[in-house]
Amino acid sequence: MKRENEQYKRMIRVLLVVGLVACETVFFMYSWIKNYNPYTVFPFFQKGHWMMAGMYVLYQMIFLYVFGGLKVGYLKKSNIIYSQCLAMFCANIVIYLQIVLISVKFVTILPLLKITFLDVITVIIVAWISEIIFKKLFPPRKMLLIHGEYDPAIFIQKMNSRKDKYKIEKVVDISLGIGEIQRIIPQYEGVVIYDIHSEMRNIILKFCYENDIRAYTTTKVSDILIRGAESLHVFDTPLLLFRNQGLTFEQRIIKRTMDIVISGMMLVISSPIFLVAALAIKLYDGGPVFYRQTRVTLNGKKFDIFKFRSMIVDAEKDGKSQPATDKDPRITPVGRILRATRLDELPQLIDIFVGNMSLVGPRPERVEHVEKYMDELPEFAYRLKVRGGLTGYAQLYGKYNTTPYDKLQLDLIYIQNYSLFLDLRLLLMTLKIMFMRESTEGFTEEQKNKIQGKK
Repeated sequence: MKRENEQYKRMIRVLLVVGLVACETVFFMYSWIKNYNPYTVFPFFQKGHWMMAGMYVLYQMIFLYVFGGLKVGYLKKSNIIYSQCLAMFCANIVIYLQIVLISVKFVTILPLLKITFLDVITVIIVAWISEIIFKKLFPPRKMLLIHGEYDPAIFIQKMNSRKDKYKIEKVVDISLGIGEIQRIIPQYEGVVIYDIHSEMRNIILKFCYENDIRAYTTTKVSDILIRGAESLHVFDTPLLLFRNQGLTFEQRIIKRTMDIVISGMMLVISSPIFLVAALAIKLYDGGPVFYRQTRVTLNGKKFDIFKFRSMIVDAEKDGKSQPATDKDPRITPVGRILRATRLDELPQLIDIFVGNMSLVGPRPERVEHVEKYMDELPEFAYRLKVRGGLTGYAQLYGKYNTTPYDKLQLDLIYIQNYSLFLDLRLLLMTLKIMFMRESTEGFTEEQKNKIQGKK
C-alpha cells in the first residue's frame, strides 16, 4: 500500500525550513543595516551586507542541525519549537559577538532582542503551519507489529506516544509462521519488527524490500557493531573491518586535551553556580554539600564521583543501592531543582579535569548496578571501552530510567561512531536537554525493584 504524497515529504520539509531561515534573515538584515552597520568602524556596503546575511544563514543552519530543528514533521511540535528557538538564540548570540568585534566596542543589544521576539513568533507560526500540512498530507501509518518471544507491550506504549505518526493496528507473533505473515504484510503501510532472531528478520526485511513496503526494526548489539564497521574494497568481495578497540591512540589524545581545556574553563565560569548551589544545600539542612559515590569507568576502573547532594543525609544509610523514583521522598526541594536542571552533575567537572571521566561518554554506573547488569547482560561491559562521561549518547537520547540494554545500544552507537565533531555536537545538545523534563524521569517502582533484585 503506497502513499502518493510520501514523495513530497522531504521537499516540503526543506521549503518550510528555508522559509523560516529566510524570514529570520530578513529580520536580522533590517536590524543590521538600520541599527548596527552605521556605527561600525568601517561601515559595510552591498557585498558586505551579503556577507553578513550569509554568515547569519550559516549560523542558523549549524545550530538548527545540532539541536534537531531541521526535523520538521519528525519531532513533536513542542520539540521543534524548542529546538528552533534554541538554534535562533544561539545564532543571534554568535552574530552579536561578531558585530561587537566589527564595531570594536560593545553595542546595544536591544535591536537584536526585538528581532529575537519576532523570530520566536515566526518559529511558532511555521511550526503551526507545519503541523497542519503534515497532518493533512501524511496521516499516521497503519502498522503491523511482528514480535518474537519478548512481550512488546512497553515498546507499543512508546510507539503510541507518537500517534501522529504511527498507528499499530495489528500485533502478531512470529510463531504464526512466515508464510502467513507474508500474506498479511501487504495489507499495511508499514511493518515494525520487534526483537526477532536475525534469520526470520532477514526474511521479512527482504520481503518488504521486494514489495516496496516500509519496515522498521529494533536493533541488536551486532547491528550497531556492523554500522560502525569500515568498508574495505581490496578485492571484488565486499569486506567489513571491525577494529573492536574503542578509541585509537590519536583519538584518545585529542579527547583528553579537549577534556582538560573545556573542564578547566567551565570550572572557572561556573564557580558562581557552585557557590549558590553549595549555599542552598547547606542552608536547607546543614548537611554536606557534596555526595561521593563509587562508579565504574574505563576498563572497569573504580572511582568516587563528585555530585551535589540532592537527597536527605543518609538517604542510603543501610548501604544498599536505592535508585531514585519519580516522586522519591528522599529528594530535597533544593535537590529537585538541581536534578531538573542537571546541575547536580556539575561537580563532575572536577572528575573530568583529573582524568576519572570525560566530557562525553557512557554514564559511569554504580558498581552494584554494573555487576547486576553484567550478570543479566554480559555485553554491558562493552561500554567500558571508553571513559565514563558527564554527557553522552544515552544521556541525550535516553532517559534516567532507560533500560540497561537500550543504554548499552545507545552508548555503543557513540563508541562505534566517535569523532571530535560528534563530541562537540553532543556537548551542544546537552544545552537542549537540560530543561526537558522527560530526560530526567526517575525509575518506576517496578524498575527500582528489578534493579534491587526484588519481586
